[in-house]
Amino acid sequence: MTSSQTPQPDPAERPTEADCRASLTELYRFLDGELTVERRRLIRGHLEACAPCLDTYDFEAELRLVVSSCCREKELPSGLRERIAQVLRELPGEG
Repeated sequence: MTSSQTPQPDPAERPTEADCRASLTELYRFLDGELTVERRRLIRGHLEACAPCLDTYDFEAELRLVVSSCCREKELPSGLRERIAQVLRELPGEG
């Protein structure tokens, strides 16, 4: 993310705990590109203003790369795909 893509946040306007919760709740959808342009812009702005949330984003993005890389090289353990699907179905608002 670069400052030329998103307006710089006002340093006086610190993200609130509610801002962090809302952004992190949608982090996976953000990473998957499933949000509207406006919602992506808001979350991107939040990440640029909030170091702890940016750290979480960086970790999750890196984790996805590692998992993706490992899964290409090896066959999934028996039943893993179904266990992951079950967990996803049980997420609030996903079923």
